[in-house]
Parts: sequence; structure tokens; C-alpha cells
Amino acid sequence: MSSRLVRSRLVRLLAKQRSERRALSVSAAPPKEPIVSSDALLNDESSSPPSPPPPPSSTARRSWSLLKLGSLAAVTAAVGTTAYATYAYTVDEVEEKAKVLREMTKGPVRDDTSSFQKYNNLVYSTVMKVPVKALELYLDLRRAIEDHVRGFTEPSSEKLLPDLHPQEQHVFTLVLDLNETLVYSDWKRDRGWRTFKRPGVDAFLEHLAKFYEIVVYSDQLSMYVDPVLERLDQKGCIRYRLSRAATKYVNGKHYRDLSKLNRDPSRILYISGHALESSLQPENCVPIKPWTLENDDTALLDLIPFLEYVAVHRPADIRPVLASYHGHDIASEFIERSKEHQRRMQDQKQHGRFWRR
Repeated sequence: MSSRLVRSRLVRLLAKQRSERRALSVSAAPPKEPIVSSDALLNDESSSPPSPPPPPSSTARRSWSLLKLGSLAAVTAAVGTTAYATYAYTVDEVEEKAKVLREMTKGPVRDDTSSFQKYNNLVYSTVMKVPVKALELYLDLRRAIEDHVRGFTEPSSEKLLPDLHPQEQHVFTLVLDLNETLVYSDWKRDRGWRTFKRPGVDAFLEHLAKFYEIVVYSDQLSMYVDPVLERLDQKGCIRYRLSRAATKYVNGKHYRDLSKLNRDPSRILYISGHALESSLQPENCVPIKPWTLENDDTALLDLIPFLEYVAVHRPADIRPVLASYHGHDIASEFIERSKEHQRRMQDQKQHGRFWRR
């Protein structure tokens, strides 16, 4: 009975030890992680919000500011240099300087030059090509702009009139202004614009057309000049008409450039109510009183004797003749000189008769 009791106790004790060993072995094993599919992993990564960019550092901001300031300084220097070159130098002078730069980019390389020197020359010529190209671009742009501006400021042609016929080389050219010289345009509220002929203008043109090549040179537009002359010159006394396109524009004013007429300047007379103010060649000017609708005006007719005398006697150069009348009214002064000349001739005749007696 006692042996059975002892045996049962031993069996229980052994069973208890085995259960404790199993518990220790299970707790010592690491826990297994759950298996997650790759799709679930990709979904989790795409759903996570993007991380914000790092803020720019102070060094990067400083570098960007320096780059902007450097670019602004370079552009300002380039604009200033271009403006100064345009103001101080003509296109031909800039072209001469460009030739020097082009030669510098084509420096000759001698056979005895070292490799290092050849390399330096190659680098220098390559670097100099940039300013040369920029200068050539500037020259092309400046020429285009100046040609465009010249179309508005210079006469439309270097020869405004066709060549004079060989049989008329001795003929003088009489250039006439239009407004306040041959006609006067007036505007009133009740009738608008009207153009009036100066007294004696028909007789003046018809008579002097026998001696002169008559040209009307106006600073008005051709759309105004042509209709007026069509009504004024019914007999075709005026050979040529020149309007604003043939003038030279200087400081906001249109000037008659007589040097572009394709005529000998020693045989040109320019008659205008504003001759000295509207011509670039004052030595060829014949000033006349401007006409502003005075009914008793005889200025054109008074000039006929002087102009006829010039056409008949043909002085070698009209400019010294006109200079001798400077400060005087040419029409009245010519009459006085003619009377004085007749008195002298009369005195000489009387003196000759006295000695013949």
C-alpha cells in the first residue's frame, strides 16, 4: 500500500517537471511576425504624405541675390556703353574700332610659337569672338535704325530734280516757296479753308518762265501742294513741284536743302517770305515780304526787273551778287542802283561830248 502511494507521487512529480520544461521551451522561442503582401506595402507607401522640401539655406539666398545684382550691373553697363557709343561715335568710327577687334581675333601664329602660347592665343581669340559678334549686331541694328530715321529727316533723294538738258546749262533755276509767297491759306468758321492768290502771281510766273527753270519747293504735304498748283499754274509755267518729302527735317522744322536739287549752286535763287529761316543755303536766298492778304501788295512784280536782269546778264556766280544786297530790299535797292548806273552813264556821255568839242 505504501509502495503504491510512493509510485503515484513519483509519477506526478515527473509529469509536473515535463510540463514546466515545455512551458520554458515555448516562451523562449521568438514570436513570429505576420506576413504582409507586397500590394499592401505599396499601398501604404503611396498613401503616406510627401515630405516638405527643406528650406533654402542663407548661402543659397545670398548667391541668388549676387547673381541678380551681377546681371543687372552687366545689363546696365551694356546699355550705358551702347548709349555712349551712339552719342559719341558715328557708324564709320565704330566700324573702324570693330575692324581692330576683328584683327585681334585673327592673330597670326608663327611656327616657332610654343604650344602653351598657341593655346593662349586660341583661348583669347575664342573669348574675343563674343564681343565682336555683339558689336557687329549693334552695327547692323544701328544702321537699320539710322536708315529708317533718315527716311523721315533727309530729302527723299540725293537728286531731287532730273539732269538739266545740255542746251539749258546756262539757265538759272528759280526756286519759289508756296505759302505766304505765292498764295495764302486762310480758315474761317463759316467757310472753312480757302486759298488766295497773291496779287501779280500770274504775270510773275508767266513772264519769268521765259528766262528761268521755275521750281516750287514747299514744306507742305504733296496732298496740299498738288491741288493748289493745279489751280494756280494753268499755263504750265512751273516745271517741277517739291513738297515735304524733299525737305530736310532738323530740330522739329523742315528746311529746303538746295544742295539736293541737282543744279549748279551758283545758278540757284530761292524766293520766299521766310527765305533765311527755311533754307539751309542762305547765300542763295532772295527774301521777300510775306503776304497775308494785303490787297495793295506788289512785291512779286517789283522783283521782276532784278530777276530779268540776272537772267539776261548771267553772272558767273549769283551768290556774291545776292550778298551785296544783304540788309536791303533787293527790289528797291536794284532800282536805286539802276538809276545810279544810268546817271553815271549819262555823266560819261556828257564828259565825252565836252572833250570832243
